[in-house]
Amino acid sequence: MQNRPQTMRTTPRPPVLIQNDGLPIPQIGLGIYGPDDNGAADAVVNALETGYRSIDTAAFYLNEAGVGEGLRRSGIPREEVHVTTKVWGEDHGYNEAMAAFDRSLSSLALEYVDLYLIHWPLPAKDRYVETWRALERILSDGRAKSIGVSNFQPHHLERLFAETDVRPVVNQIELHPGFQNEAVRKFNAQQGILTQAWSPLGRGRVFENADLIRIAQKHQRTVAQIVIRWHIELGNVVIPKSITPERMKENLNVFDFTLDEEDHTVIRSLETGKRTGDDPDFFG
Repeated sequence: MQNRPQTMRTTPRPPVLIQNDGLPIPQIGLGIYGPDDNGAADAVVNALETGYRSIDTAAFYLNEAGVGEGLRRSGIPREEVHVTTKVWGEDHGYNEAMAAFDRSLSSLALEYVDLYLIHWPLPAKDRYVETWRALERILSDGRAKSIGVSNFQPHHLERLFAETDVRPVVNQIELHPGFQNEAVRKFNAQQGILTQAWSPLGRGRVFENADLIRIAQKHQRTVAQIVIRWHIELGNVVIPKSITPERMKENLNVFDFTLDEEDHTVIRSLETGKRTGDDPDFFG
């Protein structure tokens, strides 16, 4: 038997948080929105070599096949990598979501995913409850280890609590210094649901912020590292996206310093209430 070559890692693996179903999720993962299948495969290989053990994709990203290819090319055992994908709005409904999951699993060429999410609630469509029931079935079949939601507001979650049986383990929401989404984050925490931040760097808007630049200079870090560290200290799961190996390493290298109370006070003051993405109450 040939031994798999060992890759030198220069950054530590991120810690894990424990979901309400008792299963772990790495606190930092790689968001894979943007690249095509070829780019996604390369990004996954680079990320896993760097030390990431969590990859976040979605049917809407059109790169699930590339993510699966990257996992296989990496040589990392499947059970060591946490894989998330999501059901898109056009596939809301019980039968539609079941079929969509089959397509995603086929594209990934995996036997299971670690986390399957409803991508958006789409309240105007009003099918997220029956979609959630499909996710409950997928969970009971063992084809998803955990299930959760993305972009759900508290009233969407309260309806799930009232009409279904399984509580989401994660709510993935837009969250960054300019839009701190505190009410949803606090509701998640009260309900035992982990908050996962998408667009954690505000789609690049944080990089030119003078206050964040000063905090970065104080700690001799980059602005990205400061913001990711802020997420970590809030208890968020964070999925910064990058296809650049050096940036991947930078984003992961945030566990040997801490922010002080003054830093947190400054970052709290950066709240603008402005999203970079859509409002879940009106999208779709």
